[in-house]
Amino acid sequence: MNTIVSRNQEFLRNIYMKGPFQGHGFYCTPNYSVKPEYPKDDYTISDEPVTRWVTPVADHYRKHMEFLEAVGDHSVPTASLMTGTHIYAAAFGCKVHRFENSNPGALPMLSSAEEVDSLQEPDIWKSPTLYRIFELAEALRKELGPEVPFAPPDMQTGFDTAAIVWNKEDFFCSMMLEPDAVKRLVAKCARLFKKVICELRKEFPNMVPAHCPATWAPPEYGPWLSNDECGAFNEELFQEFCLPELIDLGETFGGIGMHCCAAAEHQFESFKKIPNFYAFNRYPAGGKGIEPSVESLGGEKGPVFSLGGIDDETIVRLIRNSPDTTRYIFHASFDDTEKAKSWFGKMSSVKKF
Repeated sequence: MNTIVSRNQEFLRNIYMKGPFQGHGFYCTPNYSVKPEYPKDDYTISDEPVTRWVTPVADHYRKHMEFLEAVGDHSVPTASLMTGTHIYAAAFGCKVHRFENSNPGALPMLSSAEEVDSLQEPDIWKSPTLYRIFELAEALRKELGPEVPFAPPDMQTGFDTAAIVWNKEDFFCSMMLEPDAVKRLVAKCARLFKKVICELRKEFPNMVPAHCPATWAPPEYGPWLSNDECGAFNEELFQEFCLPELIDLGETFGGIGMHCCAAAEHQFESFKKIPNFYAFNRYPAGGKGIEPSVESLGGEKGPVFSLGGIDDETIVRLIRNSPDTTRYIFHASFDDTEKAKSWFGKMSSVKKF
């Protein structure tokens, strides 16, 4: 294994374990570059051979390796299996809409509680949006070698997928009017999610859990999932409809990481009930910034904060004002190595006092 990659894995592992403080993580990645010959579709919904996506993924992995050697930051390059959010809903039968300048999205297929029980649970190996993930990973392993770590496909909770499969307005209303039907649909979606995670971990033990942001975390750690619907309702509904799945995932896999871009500050106390909630990626929602997350969840027993899209001034403020036991991994992407090297040197030298 590359020496700097091995060094960075140990450094990041120590951050996740809340080991002796060695500094916060600063993760520099090259901006993704598109070449005319690259396929333009999401590989999970294309009719083209999945091998067409090997070149762009491998190119970006190798570019990141060169970037790391030049910059010397804390990143660990991965071969990305990333997809749109549609993959689980599409496996249930939802149609997928292609957007011109964005990732594809699944369209709802249910509009009533009566339709829930007729919905069949998908077979992974008969669902193209799922089995093509395994096909691409296998092709990349042959191209890049068995030691290269993978970044996972999109990771959606069963609840978030259910909110796609069932027309969302009716779905949220049914949480009050038809709660048992909602729970049955969430359970079906949650079982599929767990099956996919288990199969990916079995087939590709080098797959890291973090999908957003694409950072390295120990492959044996639990899934790092999106929890984006939880800002739309109160704490009681979250505890009834969402928290049981998150607790189950934490218990099954020894913990979870989480991405959340909802205005979900009112759910933070419930997040603390998740077993080994080890990492949190927070994108500011509602203009409230990052600080409320740190105030509520920071500290020795809180998750590592894995943050991107924030300015240097905020990074400095977070480092200087957070509890000593808070750990951060800050992410930034660059067009060239000199800018990345300058940012890494400046940010990694920031001290608490």
